[in-house]
Amino acid sequence: MNVKVGDELPELVKHPTTRQLVQYAGAQGDFYEIHYDQEYAHSVALPGVILHGLLKAAFLGQLVTDWLGDRGTLKTFEVSYRGVDMPGHPYRCRGRVARVEGDDVELEVWGEDETGKRTTVGTATVQMRD
Repeated sequence: MNVKVGDELPELVKHPTTRQLVQYAGAQGDFYEIHYDQEYAHSVALPGVILHGLLKAAFLGQLVTDWLGDRGTLKTFEVSYRGVDMPGHPYRCRGRVARVEGDDVELEVWGEDETGKRTTVGTATVQMRD
């Protein structure tokens, strides 16, 4: 596969729901009320319940692995949270090739809210197979 700097990954749009947040809380063990209790979320100055940071990271990980398929291996992955995202609103996962060095490809990945604001940013390094 020929990968070059600037190539964009196919966008992945997720549509998280409050139910999904409750299911994720159960699977992960993160029962902080900001992820399922509207009243509590408002009491701590949030606009409503918000997505788990690690769920947003998982969505971005899916973006990378969907693009990669069986053509290589995910070596590193890290993200930083820059804003909140809420259920009932689309979460757009996007990325592009930032660097190619031999078989290693570094990706810039990010999640956007419906206004286009990058609320999660990160990088991933994959090793491509011959």
